[in-house]
Amino acid sequence: MKELERVRWRCRRGLLELDIVLGRFVEQRYAGLDETQLIAFDELLDMPDTVLWDMITGRGAPPQEGLRTVLEWLKTA
Repeated sequence: MKELERVRWRCRRGLLELDIVLGRFVEQRYAGLDETQLIAFDELLDMPDTVLWDMITGRGAPPQEGLRTVLEWLKTA
């Protein structure tokens, strides 16, 4: 439970749009992520807002192949 609270806190961003997408993703998919996907999501949360938003909107590519699956799920959240 503490882990979920920590993730929700980390999803609070400076961009309202990013807050909404990340919040939906956590509610819809976070509980079903495997260890590799959890690590990938954590790496995405470490990125600056504008870089992450550009990747979600398709204006930027993920720097690592392993982030692609979680990023695709974020695009549909």
